[in-house]
Amino acid sequence: MMTTRTRLFALAALGTLALAGCSDSDVGDVSLGVFTLKDIKINHFVDPVVTGVTCHVASIEANLSLSDPSNNSVSCQQTGPITPAMIEAIDKSKSGEVVFHRSKSIFFKNMKIRRIFDQETQTLLYVSYTTKETSGSFHHSLSTVPLWGTQAYKRPLPPLPAPGAAGEKRF
Repeated sequence: MMTTRTRLFALAALGTLALAGCSDSDVGDVSLGVFTLKDIKINHFVDPVVTGVTCHVASIEANLSLSDPSNNSVSCQQTGPITPAMIEAIDKSKSGEVVFHRSKSIFFKNMKIRRIFDQETQTLLYVSYTTKETSGSFHHSLSTVPLWGTQAYKRPLPPLPAPGAAGEKRF
């Protein structure tokens, strides 16, 4: 016999699983076969600060399985204006900042996407990764969006000549 508390928990869990695939950002859903209980879900998101960049994320979803999916990929493109103010507003540290986050399993695994700015090449880097090691490896993916041709592009300074280079005076 199931208690009322157990029934409520079971109904809540089924409701959560039913809604897990529902999202405003869903773009595609590719079945990996009836017997695998796994799908490739494709979502999109717009960078919350650099709104001229849209990223598409493909990841394995196994909602009715206890598997621990890790594989994911990200592809980002310029889809609108990128302004100097947007670039000024981002975190320019070496570790960048998380711009997308999604829980990947009941085993406390998360998928995150970080935006990192490469000042030297004037490029935005979007790295997708999971926060839990699987099969001896952390799965990750990288996509880049160059600022070349945007309002935000700043011509990099020329590199300094190496010591002892031709034309340098020695004292």
